[in-house]
Amino acid sequence: MRAQQEPTFSSEVKVVNVLATVRDKGGAIVRNLKQDEFQVFEDGRPQQIRYFSQDSDLPLTIGLLVDTSLSQVRVLEEERAASYRFLDEVLRQDKDKAVVVQFDQAVIIRQDLTSSHKELQDTLELLNAPTRAEAAEGSGTLLYDAVRTASIQVMRKQQGRKAFIVLTDGVDVGSAISLTEAIEAAQRADTLVYSILFSDESYYGGHMLGPSGAGVLKRLSKETGGGFFEVSKKQSIGDIFEAIQEELRSEYSIGFVSDRPVTRSAFRALRVTTKQKGLLVQARDRYYAET
Repeated sequence: MRAQQEPTFSSEVKVVNVLATVRDKGGAIVRNLKQDEFQVFEDGRPQQIRYFSQDSDLPLTIGLLVDTSLSQVRVLEEERAASYRFLDEVLRQDKDKAVVVQFDQAVIIRQDLTSSHKELQDTLELLNAPTRAEAAEGSGTLLYDAVRTASIQVMRKQQGRKAFIVLTDGVDVGSAISLTEAIEAAQRADTLVYSILFSDESYYGGHMLGPSGAGVLKRLSKETGGGFFEVSKKQSIGDIFEAIQEELRSEYSIGFVSDRPVTRSAFRALRVTTKQKGLLVQARDRYYAET
């Protein structure tokens, strides 16, 4: 529901758009807030909200990033099936689009942006892990590189709502960039990252991964405004996709024009709050202001 008519800005005016999900103390999504119930701060300074809507009707671009390294071989089929169900339910024909990227020792864009459910299903069927012989020639799990590649080559060019769904155990091996650089690439592309930690304990000798994979994915999601999930006996991958789908259908879009002109390109801190106490706002914590 729109709280006001969408304003028209000249091409010189740079509108900063922030997607936010709001939850109550019990974790339930709050959908009925109005524009005047939000506050936005840039580098600690309050900003005037110029545009506001509840965003479920805006075009959506999904980037599905799937870890196909050897550690994921046993869970790949389950990921494939759940991913297709999710895309089939979320993507509206001729309005929303998705891109499919697989990463192991290389990053491959398997399917360019498309609205075709059949093309996406066919592409997901083709996702495959390297053989042990291939992996022996050059093992790797280029998680950070995959986020940057998809951000630069795909997401920066898109308008509207943008989100990555990353299926991985969170262990990066061999990327040319750091986690911080991967996060910055997603932030500059205005793209939320929803991370799904799905690990095959048997691959690691029956032991849990420890904090490294989860820590990486939690940071990747938190700093971009997305969410972190972990597949477990209590929460299946299907349950997780349903939760992400609910978030994507319940976002608020908040737009403002900074009160400080951009004289040099740099990141600026963002904070979105509500005047109503006890609510938690999930949104990215900075944006890239470009000259």
